Amino acid sequence: MAATITERGRVDKRQAILDAAFTVFARRGYARACVQEIAEVAGVAKPTVYNHFTDKDTLFRHALTAAADAVLATNLALVDRLRDPHPPLPTALADLAYRLAEGCCDERSRALRWLTYSQVAQSPDLIDKVLSRTADRLGDALADRFARLALAGRVRIADPARAAEHFLVLITGPLEGRSRLGTRPVPPADLRAVTTAAVDTFLAAYRTPDEER
Repeated sequence: MAATITERGRVDKRQAILDAAFTVFARRGYARACVQEIAEVAGVAKPTVYNHFTDKDTLFRHALTAAADAVLATNLALVDRLRDPHPPLPTALADLAYRLAEGCCDERSRALRWLTYSQVAQSPDLIDKVLSRTADRLGDALADRFARLALAGRVRIADPARAAEHFLVLITGPLEGRSRLGTRPVPPADLRAVTTAAVDTFLAAYRTPDEER
């Protein structure tokens, strides 16, 4: 029992450090962030940070991948609603698109993109690490949902992976411009306009004649 409690405490401290690191990196940027401030925000001693993560760069990478995993988990839960959409499909897709757009523009996601872009010259592999945990896996999950909808005759899709890519690009493309690459919030009205246009365009290409409008 003591070993289990000790291990749990170590896991909790590690998560606290990761959460604090992402907060501080998002606030300061990589160059200006310091491990001492991260330790203070996490409520641990500075040596404890180094016990879990050997240096600042390692901590930065783990903080970003942890944030990416959290973003992905939220988005996968949204996509899973398409497993058996009870509302008319256009309504279900509109709700999904809006919620994905909200998540794309929330503070955590914007900070994740900004921090990834800002370090791309120093760590070119970081984009692959973050995208493989976010956009790539989200696209795979969405492709699976579209394949199931196609088998059920609700959409006319021959290539689910390409359809998923189209759906996501129709949302994220305009948002990158409106958010200035994730550096500014996007008003809800703009989110609604972007996602409505995205779903209308997607359905114009993939809707079956029998699917309810």
